[in-house]
Parts: sequence; C-alpha cells; structure tokens
Amino acid sequence: MAQDPEKMKLLIAFKKRMEEQLEKLNAETEELQAALDTVNGILLNKGFKRGDIKEVSESPPMPAEVVLPKQVTETAKPVIQQMPEFESVIPLKTMTDESLALIYFDKQGMHVMPDETKNFSMNTPPFNNFLVEKVFAKMQEKDAELVRTKQITPDKAFSYSIAHEGEHLREIVIHNVDEERLKELKSSIRWTLEKMHEKMKSS
Repeated sequence: MAQDPEKMKLLIAFKKRMEEQLEKLNAETEELQAALDTVNGILLNKGFKRGDIKEVSESPPMPAEVVLPKQVTETAKPVIQQMPEFESVIPLKTMTDESLALIYFDKQGMHVMPDETKNFSMNTPPFNNFLVEKVFAKMQEKDAELVRTKQITPDKAFSYSIAHEGEHLREIVIHNVDEERLKELKSSIRWTLEKMHEKMKSS
C-alpha cells in the first residue's frame, strides 16, 4: 500500500500529459480546418465546383516544397511554392465587381495571385512604370535608409519578388508589410491591375 501514492502521482502526471497532447491536437485540427475552408473558398472563387474540389483533395499529396519553373525578376531569390497556413484572403475587384486578383497572407509574407483568366502581361502599363518603379521601389528605398541608419534590421526591410512565365504575370510575393503599407499596396495593386485589364481589353 506504501506504493499507492507514488502510483497515483505517476497516473496524475500521465493524465496531465495526455490532456496537454489532446489540447495540441484539437488546436491543430481547428487550424487545419480553417486553412481548408480558406483554400476551398479560393478554389470556388476561381470557378471550381465543389465536386472538383473533392476530387482534387483525394489526389496524392503535393510535396512540402516545390520550386516553380518560373523566371523571377527584381530579386535573385527563386519563388518557392509552399503549402501555407492561410491567415486571411482579400479579393481585388474592378469597380464593376469583376475579379482581378486574390491576396493571401502566410508566415512567408503577402502573396498576390492575379486572376489567370485575365492573362496579365508584365509589359502592359502601368505595371512597371507605376507599381514596380514608384510604389515598390519607394518602399524599398525607404527601408534601405532605415537599415542604413540601423533603425531596422535587414530582415525587417520591405522586399518583393515577381514570378512570371515569359511576360505572363503569375505571382507577386511581398515581405514585411505593416498595416499602413497594406492599405497602400491593396489600393495601388488593384488600380494597376484594373488599368492593365482595360488596356488589354481595348488592344
């Protein structure tokens, strides 16, 4: 009987570990469900039917990291496609409610995915002369000065990369975006894509 208190302590400790593990599993399940719901929403916005989504979800899983066969401009780093944990998704639309792009956020940064049905060309104004050379470059120059004066570290500075196939715009990945810059970027990217779409329709 003298061993009973020790056994009880071991059982209580084991019970506590099981409860902690169960809490972790429940939290992971909720996160995965939220991510799945968001991905389904993106697919539905892209024109997939629910049956198509189910069929895709039953296919063999993708590897954790896949290097996209795309050219990357502006930075030397290749854009790596990962299966992210989506935190939020923002649709960009024209004034007439026509889809332009989706913005989503993950731990790697802000991703702008243009509507593939529009076939946006990087050579169509005002992509380079406004969005890249004025908006992105301005933010990059400002943070470069902050790094120079040691107000921020280099890893906190604004940076971006552009993925494309030929002149066809595929994705813009932006790092280190605060709330103030997010508002400016959303407005600038939406305006740019809408003007590009208008020019492409009229050409």
